[in-house]
Amino acid sequence: MEPQLIREGYLVKKGTVLNSWKAVWAVLSEDGLEFYKKKTDRSPKGMIPLKGATLISPCQDFSKRTLVFKITTDRKQDHFFQASHVEEREFWVKDIKRAITCIQGGRKFARKSTRRSIRLPDKINLTELYTLMKDQDDGVKELKLEQENRVFNHCFTGATAIEWLISKEKARNRPEALMLATGLLNEGFLQPAGDLSKEGAESGEQTAFLDETIALYYFADSGFFCEGYSSDEDVLLKEEFRGNIIKQGCLLKQGHKRKNWKVRKFVLRDDPAYMHYYDPTKGDDPLGSIHLRGSVVTAVEFVPDAKKYDIDDNLFEIITSDETHYFLQAATADERKEWITAIQAVSKSGK
Repeated sequence: MEPQLIREGYLVKKGTVLNSWKAVWAVLSEDGLEFYKKKTDRSPKGMIPLKGATLISPCQDFSKRTLVFKITTDRKQDHFFQASHVEEREFWVKDIKRAITCIQGGRKFARKSTRRSIRLPDKINLTELYTLMKDQDDGVKELKLEQENRVFNHCFTGATAIEWLISKEKARNRPEALMLATGLLNEGFLQPAGDLSKEGAESGEQTAFLDETIALYYFADSGFFCEGYSSDEDVLLKEEFRGNIIKQGCLLKQGHKRKNWKVRKFVLRDDPAYMHYYDPTKGDDPLGSIHLRGSVVTAVEFVPDAKKYDIDDNLFEIITSDETHYFLQAATADERKEWITAIQAVSKSGK
């Protein structure tokens, strides 16, 4: 009997020989995690058996990479994967942990809520709490704050987060709220923004989160960026990043010159309406942006000038107001529909 397919999608994997990070198509089944160079490949580059494996998340072995998790096999071989945003990492981690548990117990895979490694009350679910904190209407407000000749965008203070947890009755008092905030920090949902909060996170103290008005933090998949005082031209460029993140994830993008396809991480923002794309294996600097105001996005069945090995399903096209064409490919039909709906909404409402 074929193993049950549990989850599939793009992840970034650290090479075991060259130590380089590359985007792969990952397929999780009941007994292992296969990874492919391309989604269309019939044979995987490798397979990680889950019997006797352990998983660590968040993995903090790489200071410049967040959203990493580590799988260690029964033979003590480490495999490092990086997701494109927090929710994606949590989905993968939860399913992999569940698959490992089912193998150990000799049971069929079935999704079930799992507790985190930190000591928290049973009723607390950090993923749900993080989602509530990010809510644009009722969550922690992301602000533009100045500190030591630097401007921190899309961040908040430690004291603000603690007060929100108490006001929303997620904690009865400040010590309890501090425990929750430290849990969110340890699990990678919250990130330190300024020097003070970074020192706290690296201190090794039991409560690494700082309940202070000068300690700055940001949501792991927010539009956070830090800048020094800059020229008017720089400010205009930074305006592209000030919108709220509506959707993010990996898609295949066709290049304009060579017409080849590469995996790119896309971040969709509103007001102003921009879609930035990044190399998912590298840092936070975007490779480019698509101004969506007045653009048209539609599903397409084929791409002109596409190479023979390119896939012809789940494609969609964005045509900007200056008539630049972008061809993209989602992993599934549902994902394509979600992206098209989100882009259409932003293109009409964002400036």
